[in-house]
Amino acid sequence: MRVTWVQPEDVLRHELIQSAVEGKAIGAVAARWTAAGGRLGAPERGASADAATPAQRRLARDLIDELDAMPSPVSGDEPTEFDAIRATWSAPPALPSVSRAVLEDRIRGAWLGRAVGCLLGKPVEGVGRAGIREILQATGRWPLADWFTARGLPETVAARHPWNRASRTTSLAENIDGMPEDDDLNYTLLALALVEERGRAFTTDDVADRWLKDLPGLRVFTAERAVYRNLLDGIDPVDAATVRNPYREWIGAQIRTDLYGWIWPGDPHAAAELAWRDARLSHVRNGVYGALFVAAMAAAACIAKDIHTVIAAGLSVVPPRSRLARSIGLALDLARRAVPSEEAIDQLYAAHDGLHWVHVLNNAAVVAFALACGGGDFSRSICAAVAAGWDTDSNGATVGGIVGALSGASRLPERWKRPLKGRIASSLRGFDGATFDALATRTLALAAGTLALGDRTLALGDRP
Repeated sequence: MRVTWVQPEDVLRHELIQSAVEGKAIGAVAARWTAAGGRLGAPERGASADAATPAQRRLARDLIDELDAMPSPVSGDEPTEFDAIRATWSAPPALPSVSRAVLEDRIRGAWLGRAVGCLLGKPVEGVGRAGIREILQATGRWPLADWFTARGLPETVAARHPWNRASRTTSLAENIDGMPEDDDLNYTLLALALVEERGRAFTTDDVADRWLKDLPGLRVFTAERAVYRNLLDGIDPVDAATVRNPYREWIGAQIRTDLYGWIWPGDPHAAAELAWRDARLSHVRNGVYGALFVAAMAAAACIAKDIHTVIAAGLSVVPPRSRLARSIGLALDLARRAVPSEEAIDQLYAAHDGLHWVHVLNNAAVVAFALACGGGDFSRSICAAVAAGWDTDSNGATVGGIVGALSGASRLPERWKRPLKGRIASSLRGFDGATFDALATRTLALAAGTLALGDRTLALGDRP
């Protein structure tokens, strides 16, 4: 059995790449691995096709631990501790007040938008940008503007670019029947349950406990799977992100933190603080910053009037000299200069050449570009995020949740909402078959507990 993301011989190959990025001296370790017959470079999939020998596996584990033990050159540009991260933050933009009715519609729009964007990207997750374009052109649907379909798709194209195996039966226009399960929504549901149980004062230990109790091990991936294994091995949650986890600056934490913004509407910094407590369980540096970026945008999107204010709120919590800030800055500059979409995405691919397709830097750049060039239009934004490739369902979900909140459920096009049938599937205890209306009501209750709600307007409450 080849469980993805945890085979020692594959973890080592990813760790060599991550350690090199961090400035560690990997030459001797890489030489020992290749001398033992090991391969270098990232495996094409979550688990390489050929299993290592028992001796190679033992060596791989030893070498991973050796790399983990090497100190990384310290950079003040990319702090790791919360107080140091917060010291880099800037003031968020001024945000208006909204009525309770508007907030309720915004939160419902956030849930629906996140689901729609995720579902749009599901069938082409892992297909790649070129494959997405060929599929759409072959069915006369380029540029992307609606659900993917297999109707009219030539067999030769389908063979070259097969749909994502795990989701092709539930995410094409002809077979969508409600929102199917996806890790991008499972984490949002899990955060809802966490805050309902533990309140705003939840800890990283609480996040770990909730994972082990509620998340099936094969429903988590990359950094989350590595950390899940670490928790079962008795490693303390505050250390789990840095042990045998080469995915620590990938996208995983960025997909987990929308809920913290929805329950802190109008306070991006408070939302980012909750996001940090969650993200630090599995990620470091830019992997954490991506989570803060999204949580802060989600908080602003619930009450802001335009997408530029939302993006500014997100940038206020990203260390300004970090690699993530540079990636986002490039994307926003391309959008500001109105560089044609395909040319802009070409430049993003060139700037992030060599990164894995679920790394945080390239995907955060796509999120920023899709939001900026979409201008607050829901359809344009989610389609731009998915058509760009890389982690299509995750980026579609993030963009969909943010623009869905900005628009409100009442303004989302029916062609996107209708196939969801108002419900979601999940393997999480108590959530399978949950309705989006019920989820929005529960989320609004948390927001009402966070902020002072008057009869007609929403006013900012105290920070945690």
